[in-house]
Amino acid sequence: MPQPVNAELGQVSELFMLLASIAYVVALVFFVLDLVKSSSTIGALESRLAGEKAVPARALAGVGVRGAGSSTADVPTAPATADDSMDYGSGPRRGRARVAVSLTVLAAVIHGAAVITRGVAAHRVPWGNMYEFCTTGAFLVALIFLVTLTRKDLRFVGSFVVGLVVIMLCAATVGFPTPVARLIPALQSYWLIVHVSIAVASSALFTITFAMSVLQLLQTSREAKLLAGKADTARFLRLVPSALSLENLSYRLNAVAFVGWTFTLMAGAIWAEQAWGRYWGWDTKEVWTFVIWTVYAGYLHARATRGWTGTRAAWLSIVGYLCIVFNFTIVNIYFSGLHSYSGV
Repeated sequence: MPQPVNAELGQVSELFMLLASIAYVVALVFFVLDLVKSSSTIGALESRLAGEKAVPARALAGVGVRGAGSSTADVPTAPATADDSMDYGSGPRRGRARVAVSLTVLAAVIHGAAVITRGVAAHRVPWGNMYEFCTTGAFLVALIFLVTLTRKDLRFVGSFVVGLVVIMLCAATVGFPTPVARLIPALQSYWLIVHVSIAVASSALFTITFAMSVLQLLQTSREAKLLAGKADTARFLRLVPSALSLENLSYRLNAVAFVGWTFTLMAGAIWAEQAWGRYWGWDTKEVWTFVIWTVYAGYLHARATRGWTGTRAAWLSIVGYLCIVFNFTIVNIYFSGLHSYSGV
């Protein structure tokens, strides 16, 4: 006999989700303050060094300078950017950024507790409707960001990533509130664990690469303006690596996420055959899952073989993520089909 849901534990999960949201918002504030304060510090230091004749190539408070031909006797003329190695040891101590990361860790721990208690309350995996998919997805975005921080200094993208996590939690709470409940029969399958978990993890990686692609476009525009002799109006981008480094890292992460999305598509087809007796039925959700796969496949292929680098690659990555957002929101809400059981 199926166990009844634990409504009280479900309320505890919602309380944890609220506390996590507050912690994420405070972390977001510190990430933004870090960008503002650090860019101001760099500007003040640059003004003080402007009259000096010898400025090391990477002397601007740990901010690197790309471009060949610069020497310790010349003021660098190439756009100043963060160290392309993205190593924590390449820059100064940034107190606000460290506080922001600590708060993000705290928020992720509370967020994880919220997701786990939701699953325990429902006696199943906690991604059976749009509320749960969104909250679990937001948790994985934060978790993957924090895990990546152990290898690369991605604090420069923290305000974008944590901002997206806050938006996802707000969308789940305000747009898709769903009381804890048992799954409908169509979802009572172990393929829910395989199919949806991989989809959530892949979407989380795509979220991070989306933020990096947006920064790549901003950095590309800034680099072009500075090389043309125009004023630097986006000093906070000096805390961000070069556009090329952002593109290369985004490409590698997109490649990993694409493999996950391929398994998502395959697992969905196998599940569809078991549930509905066919692997493919041109359901709206199926079509858009394939559209997303096609866009990212085109992105990887074009960049690897056709020389689609720079802004064109960034825009393709952004278009792919917008397709994911469209699939999750518009398709789930406004299109009817066999997948119309998302709890809205």
